[in-house]
Amino acid sequence: MKIQALIPLAAMAGLALSSGLAGAQSQGVTKDEIRIGTIQDLSGPLAGYGKQARNGMQLRVDELNEQGDVNGRKLKLFVEDSGYDPKKAVLAAQKLVNQDKIFIMAGHLGTAQNMAAMPVQFEKNVVNFFPITAAREMYEPLHRLKYSFAATYYDQIRLALPKMIKDKGAKKVCTIYQDDEFGLEVERGAEAGLKTVGMELTEKTSYKRGATDFSSQVAKMKAANCDLVVLGTIIRETIGTVGEARKTGFNPVFLGSSAAYTDLIHKLGGKAMDGIYATHTAQHPYLDEASQPLRFWANKYKTKFNEDPTVFSVYGYSIIDAFIKAAQKAGPNLTTDSFVKAMDTMTFEPDMFGAPKSTYTATKRLGNDQSRLSQIVDGKWKVVSDYVAP
Repeated sequence: MKIQALIPLAAMAGLALSSGLAGAQSQGVTKDEIRIGTIQDLSGPLAGYGKQARNGMQLRVDELNEQGDVNGRKLKLFVEDSGYDPKKAVLAAQKLVNQDKIFIMAGHLGTAQNMAAMPVQFEKNVVNFFPITAAREMYEPLHRLKYSFAATYYDQIRLALPKMIKDKGAKKVCTIYQDDEFGLEVERGAEAGLKTVGMELTEKTSYKRGATDFSSQVAKMKAANCDLVVLGTIIRETIGTVGEARKTGFNPVFLGSSAAYTDLIHKLGGKAMDGIYATHTAQHPYLDEASQPLRFWANKYKTKFNEDPTVFSVYGYSIIDAFIKAAQKAGPNLTTDSFVKAMDTMTFEPDMFGAPKSTYTATKRLGNDQSRLSQIVDGKWKVVSDYVAP
């Protein structure tokens, strides 16, 4: 009787042990490899950003694999193309999560794209790590699988706009924005900033993601006599809007977010882009102004990819670097739980790229809420303000 009673107990103990072991395992982590996934725009309107971010990520992965490991494991980067389309981002996430079995999604580019892909990841307990978008939804509402690294578009514009109005004596503020989650965050930031100085937007005009003609929007803002325009635009929309305005003799002050802070604006837009402002966190790595460590890094990047690095290369590199530090801290038994536990105690110090210090806790999933302002002067972004925090 006693022996029979012991048998089911032993079976139950074995079952508990096996289920405990199964629970301890996280996909994408083997004895010698960690699989990292990323979704970039490699074929759409933000392909410039996507390729730069991917290259930055690959550089840091290769460095780690050549020089060492993360507790005995090498990194493998899996890259999918969304074409900056949320529907394609979902398909890309499904492939990375369900077929490639990634451990983590890192540096996914685009607000609407992340919003579409996150449910696919969360269903399989895959962290959304440092997406390349400054939307509040990347850390709100609080979720154990969300970590964001950049001051939000909302706060960037909310804080920069009132000072800009005062400095420029602006009387009529307008906005042109992309009619999706990204553009709306910029527009909401503008409205919040205006409220603090007792003003409202004089004119609001939007465009569809992927648009190439902005003449009607510019005409609308010109007719409203706007003297300051907030840009909820990215690459070609910034160039198109400012270029069209200059062509028609409409010359307000232009203020963009970190989405418009890229060397591609002055490289592709030319002299007409001089004078525009944008908020940002990390700086574009201009080599003639760079420190010796930054020049060394940039030369390594150029040797590998045959082009100079950009601020999006910096984002990609820094995202993987942060992942490595947190994964090292998580220890040899790397699981989603151990990674989250490690991340919730992480502090990343200021680096050679000019980004401020960032910290994370179980209830603080946005590492940095500071941004500053730059202006294009003689075909180059020049920093024109200190960091400002909410």
